[in-house]
Amino acid sequence: MASDEGALRPVRWRGLPRRRTLLRVTAVAVLLGLAAAVFQTPGGCPAGPARVAAPTTGAPPGAAPTLPAGAVGVPVRLAEPAALAVLRPGVRVDLLVVPAGGSADPTVIAPRALVLDVVGVVEGSSALYLALPPEQARRAVGLPEGSRFAVVVRG
Repeated sequence: MASDEGALRPVRWRGLPRRRTLLRVTAVAVLLGLAAAVFQTPGGCPAGPARVAAPTTGAPPGAAPTLPAGAVGVPVRLAEPAALAVLRPGVRVDLLVVPAGGSADPTVIAPRALVLDVVGVVEGSSALYLALPPEQARRAVGLPEGSRFAVVVRG
């Protein structure tokens, strides 16, 4: 008889694969499908994170305004994130706060604050990045947890 070393024989199953094998194959197929779906970018969607365009305030196009001398940058989460859709870098706003468990009347803690950036409008975790004088920044970050922020757009 000839040597079986070079012969190709079909693989034969002696029965159905075991349950563990089927679960592994199914898990691999599902994970590969999820990876393909996550990395698939539709033609009309931008490839990178969404950014809000800067207005024409002398800054280069697409660049956020720089931090003014003597100011500090403070990220603020607004009580109503939908307000971020109308804000653009370079706009002046009044920052209002309603303290947690306090009065219902909002208090202006930073008048004429400069909007440096609007972050994460699309991603869901949204914040407003403001340039504030140090004393107003301390007041804004020193408020008790549960305080709600709002802004009024200045003309």
